[in-house]
Amino acid sequence: MALSLDDIQTLFDRHGGIAYSGEPVTQLEHALQTAALAEEAGASDALITAALLHDLGHLLNLQGDTPTAHGIDDQHQYFALPFLRATFPDAVLEPIRLHVDAKRCLCAMDAHYYARLSADSVRSLALQGGVFSAEEAEAFMQRPYAADALQLRRWDDLAKVAGQSTPALSHFLATAARVSNAT
Repeated sequence: MALSLDDIQTLFDRHGGIAYSGEPVTQLEHALQTAALAEEAGASDALITAALLHDLGHLLNLQGDTPTAHGIDDQHQYFALPFLRATFPDAVLEPIRLHVDAKRCLCAMDAHYYARLSADSVRSLALQGGVFSAEEAEAFMQRPYAADALQLRRWDDLAKVAGQSTPALSHFLATAARVSNAT
């Protein structure tokens, strides 16, 4: 089943208030903060939309509060893709699919990156396969949309600020509508 923009709105309305895995924000706040950071950086509409939707898999595959604390990798980066494929182009889907591997790559490329990860990100990193080897990181960097995924990952890491003001979901859904395949 393909998700429409209205369906995405409904998902956030129903489940956006769920805590974001041990962080001081909800799923919706995290999504809005990530999208706002992308917009502030002058990212394309497609990358802003990817930033908004990068963790939508958590809302489609509910695994309870902080699944990593229970040893669960919900594979959220893949879970949402079948639902979004008919609605959005690869410029939205690929950064979403690659944002977990982007964390693994950044840990391999930047000695200080790992130290800045939250406790939940460290737990999920282990469940997601750990830090890439130098060869894996190099191979990742050659993939289409790898640079977008790395940037998305950096915004993802910063989007965990309690009480941070952002534009409303409707603002970012309007951005998503501009890149949607469903016209």
